[in-house]
Amino acid sequence: MGNSDNKKTKSTALQILTSISAALLLGWIVLGTQTSVTSAQQSRFMGGSPSVENSDEVSTLRLVFPAGVRSNWHSHSWGQLLMVEEGRGLTQDRGGPLLEMHPGEPWWTPSGREHWHGAHPDEDVLQMTIYEGEVNWLEGVSDEVYNATPQRP
Repeated sequence: MGNSDNKKTKSTALQILTSISAALLLGWIVLGTQTSVTSAQQSRFMGGSPSVENSDEVSTLRLVFPAGVRSNWHSHSWGQLLMVEEGRGLTQDRGGPLLEMHPGEPWWTPSGREHWHGAHPDEDVLQMTIYEGEVNWLEGVSDEVYNATPQRP
């Protein structure tokens, strides 16, 4: 009976020692990684380092609109930043001219402004969109509005 208890005690002690060693190793790895990230950040910025602020409320999407597809009129409670990555897109603020969007051009729509965006009638578009808060969806965009001659800003 004593020999069996001794083996159990040694086995338990070994498990505890292994767990502690693994935890220490993991902590060392995590701290080492954070230090190298901090060092890399400090070498890329002057006067200090910016901090990262994550938010579950900011939405970032990449949307592919096939040729001829567009959103309904809508507005955003915070505003919206759009950028075409590939293809040609169209956008329009309510009451404003129809505008043609090209790759690499940022498009900012202020909070509450009714607008729509989508693909050119003859070309797909890949758009990146960033917005926060609520989207207020409205009526569809008529073919007459969509098929008007677009302008370049």
